[in-house]
Amino acid sequence: METLPELYTIFQGEVATVTEYGAFIKIPGCRKQAGLVHRTHMSSCRVDKPSEIVDVGDKVWVKLIGKEMKDDKLKLSLSMKVVNQGTGKDLDPNNVSLDQDERKKRTFRDYTSQKITLEAVLNTVCKKCGCKGHFAKECFMQPGGTKYSLIPEEEEEEVAAMGNEREKKTNLAENSSKKRKK
Repeated sequence: METLPELYTIFQGEVATVTEYGAFIKIPGCRKQAGLVHRTHMSSCRVDKPSEIVDVGDKVWVKLIGKEMKDDKLKLSLSMKVVNQGTGKDLDPNNVSLDQDERKKRTFRDYTSQKITLEAVLNTVCKKCGCKGHFAKECFMQPGGTKYSLIPEEEEEEVAAMGNEREKKTNLAENSSKKRKK
């Protein structure tokens, strides 16, 4: 069997075929084996048509980023975007961007089947105790016990205090105008 490069090694290969999803690269020293550079790994920019980036016969620098056995065939994943195409220098020596790409691909659980119910309780009045802020089914007041209600927020208290001051001023103004009329 032919010796394949180790994982995360960089080599220069020749483009064998170009497809709509990427390009197959011939691996030097191997007659039959080729690896795929998916279009997402061709450039750090978005690539819609791989044929705009590479042509058959082009020499490109690639990094071996994955090996997978599928149906008794070895599939190799390659990346061009982590290698400087002019010099062959590794642009991602610690494989940080490859790890980030893998995290982006992870699938998340589908929570759409789980029903979420939201109940607005702030402006409700309990039918059991008459207090604001909860429903009768959630009331914990014992018959003849202490009543509990929501504590007003500071802003509400300030608004109420300002309202009381305004009422006092209007009452004083009304009283003084009544005195003048007499």
